[in-house]
Amino acid sequence: MQVLIVEDDPLHRSYLNEAVRSALPECDYVIEAENGSAGEKLARENKAAHIVMDLQMNARNGIEAARTIWKERPETRILFWSNYADEAYVRGVSRIVPEGAAYGYVLKSASDDRLKLALRSIFIENQCVIDREVRGLQQRSQTNTGRLTESEYEVLLDIALGLTDNVIARRRNLSLRSVQNRLQQLYAKLEVYRPYGIVGDEGTFNLRARAVSVAILRKLLNVSSLEREDQELRRWLSRHRD
Repeated sequence: MQVLIVEDDPLHRSYLNEAVRSALPECDYVIEAENGSAGEKLARENKAAHIVMDLQMNARNGIEAARTIWKERPETRILFWSNYADEAYVRGVSRIVPEGAAYGYVLKSASDDRLKLALRSIFIENQCVIDREVRGLQQRSQTNTGRLTESEYEVLLDIALGLTDNVIARRRNLSLRSVQNRLQQLYAKLEVYRPYGIVGDEGTFNLRARAVSVAILRKLLNVSSLEREDQELRRWLSRHRD
């Protein structure tokens, strides 16, 4: 068995190396990459490798690297090992996991035993392992009526990137009315109100800008999520030039 560690912190790479060798005596070869770009290259060269992946890295983050790796080899088993349980990261991972894939999401604050159990469960037993805090966020996102649906989240990303209603409609294959309805739902769930009687009849806030700022404050958006979506947008724009 081969295991590829993708982590930009040398101390964390060393810790993971020891954890992998301790938890997986079946592992005869541990490979290390210092960022997502190097991880993609090594994953391509070592097709049998299972992967332990940090999420937030310079050069190329873990979600982008994992998406590329899964596109090329959907059967790859990946354990995400991260400091972050923000909704932006959890949604980012959930949106790229291939159907039926065995993967994990374990926080760096988890115990040594928890990490080792996750390594064996994913790489040996082909089971998914998600930390309780992360799974709780996933479940709340799916069941809480105050949480954003995937379609509402897509519109949030689009307005954060500065797209007009007409372009959002084209990009998401929606009618203009549908886009405007989703925006209203988004504003309601983010509690983006336009107070009256404060600054004349125009109200206090630009709703789009306010929605984005509230989403950032609530950790629904972060730099990584916007970078990923900006790349997707650029690819879409290059295919739809008039």
